[in-house]
Amino acid sequence: MSARPAPVTAPSGPAPRAAFTGTGTLLRFAVRRDRVRLPVWLLALLTGTLATANSYATLYDSPEARATAARTMATPAALAMTGPRHYLDDYTYGAMLSHEMVGFMGVLVGLMSVLIVTRHTRDEEETGRAELIRSTVVGRHAQLAAALGLAVLANLALALLLAVGLAGLGIESVDLAGSLVYGSAHAAAGVVFAGVAAITAQITSSTRGASGLALAVIGAAYILRAAGDTGNEALSWASPIGWTQRAYPYLDDRWWPLLLCVGAAAACAVTGFLLAARRDVGAGLRPTRLGRATASRALTSPVGLALRLQRGLLAGFGAGLFVMGAMYGSIIGDIEDMLGSVDQIQEALAEIGGATLAESFAAMVMVVIAVVSMIYVVMATLRARAEESGGRAESLLSTGITRTAWLGGHLTVALLGAVVMQLLAGLGFGLAAAATTGDHAMTGDLIAAAMVHVPALWTAAGVALVLFGWLPRATALAWAVPLYAFVVGYLGQILRFPEWTADVSPLGHVPQLPAAAMDWTPMAVLTLVAAGLCLTGFAGFRRRDLDTK
Repeated sequence: MSARPAPVTAPSGPAPRAAFTGTGTLLRFAVRRDRVRLPVWLLALLTGTLATANSYATLYDSPEARATAARTMATPAALAMTGPRHYLDDYTYGAMLSHEMVGFMGVLVGLMSVLIVTRHTRDEEETGRAELIRSTVVGRHAQLAAALGLAVLANLALALLLAVGLAGLGIESVDLAGSLVYGSAHAAAGVVFAGVAAITAQITSSTRGASGLALAVIGAAYILRAAGDTGNEALSWASPIGWTQRAYPYLDDRWWPLLLCVGAAAACAVTGFLLAARRDVGAGLRPTRLGRATASRALTSPVGLALRLQRGLLAGFGAGLFVMGAMYGSIIGDIEDMLGSVDQIQEALAEIGGATLAESFAAMVMVVIAVVSMIYVVMATLRARAEESGGRAESLLSTGITRTAWLGGHLTVALLGAVVMQLLAGLGFGLAAAATTGDHAMTGDLIAAAMVHVPALWTAAGVALVLFGWLPRATALAWAVPLYAFVVGYLGQILRFPEWTADVSPLGHVPQLPAAAMDWTPMAVLTLVAAGLCLTGFAGFRRRDLDTK
C-alpha cells in the first residue's frame, strides 16, 4: 500500500509583510536621489521662517505697535489671509508668527510632500522604472511605503529645524515649547497631504494628474480654512490647515489638534495601499479618456502640442493668480489702518513712492505676484527638459519636426503664458480693489502695473532656456531666479538690502506702477536681454546630443 502524499502547506510568514519587502532599500535609494532637492526645500522653508520672525521683532518693536497690528488684522479680509481670530487676543511675536505663517507655510509644506510622493511613485511608473524594480525581490507596496517614509522623514526634519532655529533666535515669547508645537504643526500638515498624494497617485495614470489632484485638495483646504476663519468656524475644522492653526503655537500650545492630522494621514495612507492593490502597474483607477480618432490641426503643430501638454499647468496657475490678486485687492481699502503705524514698512513704501500708501503697497505686492508668475514661466520652459529626459522628444524629433520648432513650441507657451498670468492677476487685483475702494479707475491701473513685469518674466524664461540648451543636467539652477527675486524684491525692501542687490534681479528694473511713472527704457532692455538669452538657448540645443534617462 503506497504512502499518502504529504499535504501542501502554505508558505510561512504573513502575506502582508511580503508586500513591503524591499521598503528599506528603496527608502535609502530615494534619500540618495533627493540628496540635493530635499535640503534645498528644507533650507528655503527654514530661512523664510527665520527671516520673517526676525522682521517681526524689528518692525513691531513695542507692545503698542503689536496691539495696533492686532486691531488691523481683525478685518475679515485680513483673517482670510492669515488665521483664526483667537491669535489676536495676545498678539506677541510668537502669536503673530503663528497667525500669519502657519496657514501659508502649510500650503508650501503640503506642496513639498505631494511632490515627494508623486515623484517616487507615479513618476516611477510613468517612466517604466517601477516595472523594472518590481521584477526584482520587491513587494507590491514597497515603493509607496518608501515614498511615504521619505515624506515623513522630510517633515520631521523640518519640524526639528524650525523648533531649534526659532527657539535659538532669542525673540521674546518665541520659546522652545511653542517652537516645538510650531514645527510639529508644519510636519502634521505635510504628512496629511503626503497621504492625500498616496491616494491621488492611484487614481490617475500620470504624474501631472496625481500632483494636480493633490494640489487641488491643498487649495480646497486653504479656502475652507479662510471661509471658516471669517464666518462659520465649522468650515475650518474640515480643513487640515485649520487643524494645525488651532494648535495655537506660542499661545495655547495645544497638541491634540495635531493628532487629527496624524489620524487623517494614517487613514489616507491605508486607503492608498488598498487602492494600489486594485490596479495594475502603470495604470490608474480612473480609466484614461479616449481621444479623438484624428488629431485636430492645432495638435499637429509644436505650439498646439505644447499647449495641450501644459493646459493643466496654465489653468491652475491662472486661477490661483486671479484669486491671489483678488485677496490682495480686498484688503487695499484698509491698508492705511493696517500699515500706517509701522514705521519700517512706511519707510520702505515711501522709497517706492506713490501718492498714497495704497499705491505703494500695490507696487510692492506686484513683486510677489510676479514671482509666482515667474515660477510658472520656469516650469513651462523646463517642460521641454521633462519631455527630453522621458524619451518623448526623441520620438517627435525623429519625424519632420526640427529642434527649433519643437523647443519653440514650449517656449511660446511659456512666454504667452506669462502675459496671461499677469493679466489675470492684475484683473483680480483691480476688480477687488475697485469694489473695496469704490475707485473703478484702479482696475486699469493695476492691470497695467501687473503687465509691466512681463519682460522680466521673459528674462527668467531665457535663463531657463540657456541652461536647458547648454547645461541640461543643471536646469534646476533656473529656480534660483524666482527665489532670488522674491528675497530681494519683497523682503529686501522691508529689511533694507543694499540697492545693488535689486539690480541683479530682472524684477529690480521694472517700473513700480502704480506708485511710479512709466519708463519704457528698462522694458525694452529686458525684452532684448530675454531675446538674446532665448537665442543662446536655441543655439546650445541645436549643437548638443539629446540627454535621455
